[in-house]
Amino acid sequence: MNTTTLPKLTFSQYLTYDDGTDNRYELVRQELKLMNPPTLLHIRIAKFLESQFDLEIARLGYPWEAFREVGQQTESDSARLPDVLVITQEVAESLMDCSAVLQVPSLLVVEIVSPSSSRDDYKEKLAEYQAFGIPEYWVVDPVSRRDRRVTVYLLENKVYQKQEFRGNLRIISATFPELNLTAEQVLRGKL
Repeated sequence: MNTTTLPKLTFSQYLTYDDGTDNRYELVRQELKLMNPPTLLHIRIAKFLESQFDLEIARLGYPWEAFREVGQQTESDSARLPDVLVITQEVAESLMDCSAVLQVPSLLVVEIVSPSSSRDDYKEKLAEYQAFGIPEYWVVDPVSRRDRRVTVYLLENKVYQKQEFRGNLRIISATFPELNLTAEQVLRGKL
């Protein structure tokens, strides 16, 4: 079996890194971290949330956009690949001809837990998003057999306050206060 040592990269090197494969990497303190391919449920949830956010943005006439597969810088030498994020149209327009990695905080970031990402999503990414000033962070956990839930973290005085939603509880969002989605709808990825 061949093992390849991945190079250490600066943030600016990461923005143009191409190893000639379709692999996707996060940058964690100059280390490339290979992202595992997601499950179909993971993809369905991300697509569902992106479309629900887009519908709410259009309904309210907000100058925002929701995206999948856009990176978010979290530290000077780190960038994550959230499953969904929401940004202003102004920020989106500024990235049209650049690598799609935000260097300013998104309005909202969503991570969908997979078996290999639970620790990162609940601890490491949580700390990074909080320190970088992401106002709202959702962790969607469809893989926990005992405790499937959507956890919403809201930034208050530079510290995340946590709310957990399960079953038919309506998710409360500061970014989208009128959003009418239950935890179960999000965890299924459909209405």
